[in-house]
Amino acid sequence: MQTNGIVFNIQKFSIHDGPGIRTTVFLKGCPLRCKWCANPESQLSQVQILYDREKCAHCGTCTHVCPNHAISMGDDGYVNVDPSKCIGCLQCVKNCPAKVLSYEGETKDVEEVIKVCLQDIDFYEESGGGVTISGGEGMVQPDFVKALLAKLKEHKIHTAIETTGYIKEEIFRELSPMFDLLLFDVKHYDSNKHYEGTHVHNEQIIENLAWAISQGIEVLPRIPVIPDFNDSLDDAKGIAALLNKVSAKKVQLLPFHQFGENKYHLLGKTYAYENVKALHPEDLTDYQQIFLDAGIDCFF
Repeated sequence: MQTNGIVFNIQKFSIHDGPGIRTTVFLKGCPLRCKWCANPESQLSQVQILYDREKCAHCGTCTHVCPNHAISMGDDGYVNVDPSKCIGCLQCVKNCPAKVLSYEGETKDVEEVIKVCLQDIDFYEESGGGVTISGGEGMVQPDFVKALLAKLKEHKIHTAIETTGYIKEEIFRELSPMFDLLLFDVKHYDSNKHYEGTHVHNEQIIENLAWAISQGIEVLPRIPVIPDFNDSLDDAKGIAALLNKVSAKKVQLLPFHQFGENKYHLLGKTYAYENVKALHPEDLTDYQQIFLDAGIDCFF
């Protein structure tokens, strides 16, 4: 079984990724390309170079030390990184005199991750917390996840996963029952609209959601409420109907925020939601009421 995975963050004292105080392990790799993604550095399953152009000395050192010619200097004097050529050797990061280059993603073995998770085991026990696998999409590294879960279960630690649900049926059905809780994103009821926002259709997602609920697995559907994508009352009605169809009894609303905006700049990417106002629970009372009226426990 694969005991190495590519991790981009291990966040302690997480309180929004499942019950109690948790440690969240963020894995790289995701099949979706959500326009509002708060963790754009999670999408590719490889080490990625981040570049702070505001601090760049324009010296060109990084272009000379890169063995794969993944870095070039544009006509404007700023650095361009080609992720398709980058091999993650980090020579550019190590040799940048102005320290404007950093990286996301690091290969870790199961024991390294478990060691960090066990540091807070007392907090898990006191608060009813545990460990959450996140991403990206945690299930895109299935063998690593299985190995992690086996070790966590040895210590009787509660486990959860944040999932897009866009996973091959055989992998989803093998991994899902191993978790104590699935935090399952539901982004849209309409497949074509879903594709517009995420670059994937939603049939596989709905099928996996329905299966998990039918198996008695603890599932919490969560809706990231995104302006001009799924934030209308008609959208709420459509999603509520979908949740009733799959027999979901509760749903959590995740109002749109701008926490990931600066990461797009560091990755040299365009952010589709630049300057779009964040949403707050008080903006979504009518939206929430749609689900309550449909008999679904809806909360933030």
